[in-house]
Amino acid sequence: MHASPEQQLAFIAYLQRIFTEGDFVATYKCALLHGIADIAIERSSETHDLTAARTITLDELATKFVELYWQHSLPYSATGETATLLKQSSGRQAIMLTELSRLREEGVRSVTALRRHDAWRPLLARVRRILIEGPLWRLQILGGREECHLYPHQRGADHICLNPGILYSLHRFHDLVVSLSRQHWLQLICDIKGNQPLIGPSVGLENFLFGSSRQALGRVGEVLRDLQGGTCFYCNRAIHGSGEVDHFIPWRRYPIDLGHNFVLAHANCNRSKRDFLAAPEHRDTWYEQNILTHGAYLTGELAPLVSVDAERSTAIATWAYQQALREHARLWRGIDQFVDVTAPSVNIPLRFL
Repeated sequence: MHASPEQQLAFIAYLQRIFTEGDFVATYKCALLHGIADIAIERSSETHDLTAARTITLDELATKFVELYWQHSLPYSATGETATLLKQSSGRQAIMLTELSRLREEGVRSVTALRRHDAWRPLLARVRRILIEGPLWRLQILGGREECHLYPHQRGADHICLNPGILYSLHRFHDLVVSLSRQHWLQLICDIKGNQPLIGPSVGLENFLFGSSRQALGRVGEVLRDLQGGTCFYCNRAIHGSGEVDHFIPWRRYPIDLGHNFVLAHANCNRSKRDFLAAPEHRDTWYEQNILTHGAYLTGELAPLVSVDAERSTAIATWAYQQALREHARLWRGIDQFVDVTAPSVNIPLRFL
């Protein structure tokens, strides 16, 4: 898996063109681009051959759509207006959001719980139709002309296949793709006339749309406290008070809540680590604790609260450390302690596999 410097520059240029030359009347294109980038890095290069890694099924995309829009199915108001669902298009309210809101009212609390619900298969089929009828083919229409730089348009197929060099570029520039997608997504919602009485000055809207659920993280912290014996994941000292739930792979690198990616830490350790990746010894401890030893336990306890997928979490961790190696990043070992990333430290040791 590789892309030449020229291919990478062409990818960035095309990405910019999507948002300057594309026609946006709804947020679906932003979600599609965001989703394709996420799916690309959620796959382990060790368990997928190149052809398989470049192929993304419509069911995978539909599932990712549900995950991305799940938080948006809550009512919102930052003004005196009664809270209601924010519109995601200049036309009528998206059917998918209405359905997700209804399922929330029935007591479904997470996407993982939704996937076990009787309504999951019909919902997935509905979202798949939304993709086929719109964003899947319209994303790559720029200035009124079809320019298939990301993937060829194959009408009637149940998948897309990324063009050569695109998978690598999505791995390399995931942060940029997600940042631009969310920035334009947020702006589209702000620009929709029906949303403006609810949004007000829009302070807090980005966190509502794309932030962590603090209520869910409170319960996650209780589970992790029991699992870690009341000690900080990083310094192993006792936690007095509630501690803080930390995204082991930082939120800035992968801004989606995954249950197996959480650890409990002292507030001081968490603040010091910030957006750094942790040193290899912490990565190995995370893998042993959250995947090998307690993976099934975390799946059972956290599934009602957040998305859980041990394999996906492992793939994200592998991707993040490979990115750190390319970037010559420094890794956080402890408060005011850092180490350089090295090639042997990138992969999870074979003794764990």
